[in-house]
Amino acid sequence: MRTASVERNTNETKITVSVNLDGSGVYDISTGLGFLDHMLEQLSKHSLIDMSVKTDGDLHIDGHHTTEDTGIALGLALKDALGERRGIARFGDCLLPMDETMTRTAVDVSGRPFLVWRVDFRRDKVGEMDTELFQEFFRALAFGAGITLHVDNLYGENNHHIVESAFKATAYALRRAIEIDPRKADQIPSTKGTITG
Repeated sequence: MRTASVERNTNETKITVSVNLDGSGVYDISTGLGFLDHMLEQLSKHSLIDMSVKTDGDLHIDGHHTTEDTGIALGLALKDALGERRGIARFGDCLLPMDETMTRTAVDVSGRPFLVWRVDFRRDKVGEMDTELFQEFFRALAFGAGITLHVDNLYGENNHHIVESAFKATAYALRRAIEIDPRKADQIPSTKGTITG
């Protein structure tokens, strides 16, 4: 089983994360931000990664540190669980409709962290969260995990749908990328013979 646990404590947040990459999408999420909890539940459910995420952050200031640091810790746990990435498909993508919204994501579990974020919102908030925090989350996740992640909202009207489609599409693309390909289960998916990060 590809599992990992991370504990990350700063003056701003205290976080514990556990993941099982070969799970069934079972989750236990508590960040203090209801909408972020809902999105992380979607990420777990549709990636089939079991996740436990507990964040105690300085929400009396705002949601920035809680959101970004949760992304960092979750990314680090994913990176640890992936190990040397032997046997994984490495690449994954998804074109995901959600009512009037369509979002496209692509993932390369490359060891080279990068985020391309092409998502615009019509409002400053979804629930209690500032919409600008979602880019911070995905950047932190990508850099913590050592993955290249492209998130492109092609169209949509409802901000809740736009965000949720981004999380679901990322989940499905990640699921494809980290699945073990039985034809190369003993191989590292790179001509270099290693995936750094």
